[in-house]
Amino acid sequence: MSSEAQEETLGYEAARDELVEVVRKLEAGGLSLEDSLALWERGEQLAKTCEQHLAGARERIDAALAVVEEDVSQA
Repeated sequence: MSSEAQEETLGYEAARDELVEVVRKLEAGGLSLEDSLALWERGEQLAKTCEQHLAGARERIDAALAVVEEDVSQA
């Protein structure tokens, strides 16, 4: 499975938890430059995944609110 496919199947909570772990490792230091860069890149991927999940959630909320507003205006 490609990393993009893995990102798509990774849920918000799992991506967020892994991102927290990546940040913890980077903040702890002691890594080689190559390892730090690889972790940074992984963190960027995870952050993008989280943003996509949040954007999708926001769209669902906006759609639900629009239905409620429409129902209220018709009443």
